[in-house]
Amino acid sequence: MRNKWKIGFLVLIGINILFAIILLSLVTRSYEDVEQKIVKRQAGEHVSFHVKSNKHDLNKLINHYLEEEAADSPIQYRVLLADEVELYGKIPVFSEELNMKLTFKPKALKNGDLVLTAKSMSLGDLPLPISNVLKFISENYKLPKGVIIRPNDELVYINMQQLKLKSDLKIKADKFDLKHDNIAFTISVPVK
Repeated sequence: MRNKWKIGFLVLIGINILFAIILLSLVTRSYEDVEQKIVKRQAGEHVSFHVKSNKHDLNKLINHYLEEEAADSPIQYRVLLADEVELYGKIPVFSEELNMKLTFKPKALKNGDLVLTAKSMSLGDLPLPISNVLKFISENYKLPKGVIIRPNDELVYINMQQLKLKSDLKIKADKFDLKHDNIAFTISVPVK
């Protein structure tokens, strides 16, 4: 009988010592450990936000961006998002300015970039060969960084990650369905 009480007493002391160690470790645990865990979880350099937009608002944003980027370009142009992407501009030819219109079918790629496939081009009322006009534009005019013209493929490739935006924002196109006004982007904001 004496052994039972002795074993019970030792077990009780062991439980008390274990409880004291756990309590002591919780009390003395520093906030630095917690901060380090939080910092490890937030180790990424960007925070992403998913944004839905519409043609009206995106028209304003695109044209504001184009005004800033193409201020020193001899060709002045603006973009209109309707059921297709329409680009209107004036090209100086001798002492006259001729109106041009280009229409594109947009497609958002899985990597977040945007491809504009040319559908038609005209100077005034004269239809023009698409590949020749795209070649002329790519060789003679300064385009914003990230905009690549491929005349032979009759398309404009927009590398959304290379577009120069304020505060080092990065944009990826998720959806670009103009007919249904379903436009969605992922915006990455730097946190470092």
